Amino acid sequence: MDRIAVIDLGTNTFNLLIVEVSSDKTYELVFQTKISVKLGEGGINKGFIAPLPFNRGIDALKVHKQTIEKYNVGKVYAIATSAIRGASNGAEFVARANEECNIDVQVISGDKEAETIYYGVRDAVKMSDETSLIIDIGGGSTEFIIANKHQIFWKQSFLLGVARLLEMFNPSDPITDKEKQALVAYLNQELQPLFDAIKEFPITELIGSSGSFDSIAEMVAHRFYSPHIFDGKTEFSFNLDDCAAVHKTIVKSTLAERLQMKGLVAMRVDMIVISSILVHFILKSFSIPKMRLSTYSLKEGLLFEIINLKK
Repeated sequence: MDRIAVIDLGTNTFNLLIVEVSSDKTYELVFQTKISVKLGEGGINKGFIAPLPFNRGIDALKVHKQTIEKYNVGKVYAIATSAIRGASNGAEFVARANEECNIDVQVISGDKEAETIYYGVRDAVKMSDETSLIIDIGGGSTEFIIANKHQIFWKQSFLLGVARLLEMFNPSDPITDKEKQALVAYLNQELQPLFDAIKEFPITELIGSSGSFDSIAEMVAHRFYSPHIFDGKTEFSFNLDDCAAVHKTIVKSTLAERLQMKGLVAMRVDMIVISSILVHFILKSFSIPKMRLSTYSLKEGLLFEIINLKK
């Protein structure tokens, strides 16, 4: 049995997953945690990591390193995404991670990120021969994947992460109708390749991968069901009327009101408005009748690749 750790250095959070891998290629969860770093703060649209978030990121890796040592991990795999790959000082961040934490960080492309997310989602959600649209809303980028259980038909990473959009649009508190319209117009313009792809590969459902979709699901659960409906589950089917009701509440809310909302973690209160508008836009644009949550995303996809695809 091998104990391995996977670190996903995202734009908003650095996620750590520690598992015990058996010889039959199955694994048991040992420990998982996340630290909010908000790497994009103050610099994401200028193409650099500002000093404060830079240090927050290194400090988060030091904490993860201590956890990794505590759990006697044999091998560590760390991957970095949009904020680091798009930053002029991204290489400097990777070098510091190596020097100060002895963590070798691999920066992956948006295309590779989309592929890895697919493996994670496919591991969590019972996919079929029908074609799904998978979305992973990150802080720096958002990945769109059209796929079924057998293969990916189309994938693309867009610079439409919520931290990036939040800084770009800097909405009022609460967001105004005019600001909402400006954001929707921008999404419509930027996502034309997705519109073309869906014409070519018609989809039957949306699968939201972790992150913002976790928050929407938690808010739906607290409001309409029970917070325990996800216990032990890796997928969840949304009722779209529930989602519409939660979306309506989110877009009308102030930051202070969101801080009080059940199911919404503090690290997402500033970005959930943009996320919810993006999700609502996609559901409406393509008249999607079904939406599911995958609690797995990039880190579980990387785990799948390590166990099943690497020599």
